[in-house]
Amino acid sequence: MGTFDGLSALVTGGASGIGLATARLLEAEGARVVVLDLTTGGPDDAARVCADLSDDSAVRAAVGTAISTLGGLDILVNNAGIGAQGGIEDNSDDEWLRVLDVNVLGLVRVTRAALPALRASEHAAIVNVCSIAATAGLPQRALYSSSKGAVLALTLAMAADLLPDRVRVNTVNPGTADTPWVGRLLESADDPAAERAALEARQPHGRLVTAEEVAAAICYLASPAAASTTGTTLAVDGGMHGLRLRPRG
Repeated sequence: MGTFDGLSALVTGGASGIGLATARLLEAEGARVVVLDLTTGGPDDAARVCADLSDDSAVRAAVGTAISTLGGLDILVNNAGIGAQGGIEDNSDDEWLRVLDVNVLGLVRVTRAALPALRASEHAAIVNVCSIAATAGLPQRALYSSSKGAVLALTLAMAADLLPDRVRVNTVNPGTADTPWVGRLLESADDPAAERAALEARQPHGRLVTAEEVAAAICYLASPAAASTTGTTLAVDGGMHGLRLRPRG
């Protein structure tokens, strides 16, 4: 018997990275899964729907198709998002609006479309994928950090609003994860090896977080085993948020 036998899940951004690892783990534990992404990637066995999260009509249509395919919805994983680099002066108003539109309003659009089906579930759970950038000041991440800070605050507000409907809402805060997006950032660095070493050293356990580790945390929060857990943030960051270690050596 799998943890998610008989349950259905929608994973946004499920074509790669953390979303793909989450969709695979949910399926392995018995869930029926639909992946929502801009591309058609994802686990081989999962159904796929495509939508641009900045387009509300497209999101509503894609979520409706997913719910119809699944015959209902128990779990929503809001993982999709885009990155941004730079300090407060380095991005235009248009770029600020673009990132916030996807990372914050995109989450709102998907959740809004999914809520009627979630409210009908006996095991309704929403897990929002946030970031260490929401709780720690990271250099050259002003825009990205702002979007993830909004996701963290929104998660708490959603948890309060949806508790009477028996819909749990939690978030995971990954540290720097070994994902395709981080891989692209490393490739664009002047010295990719040195940049990777610096990112690894920034995390107390001395390495990047894996997508599978984040997926395990997401699946716990989404599972019936976490039925009394809502409004909670689970850090998966090697201790980056809370630990202050002495320098090695």
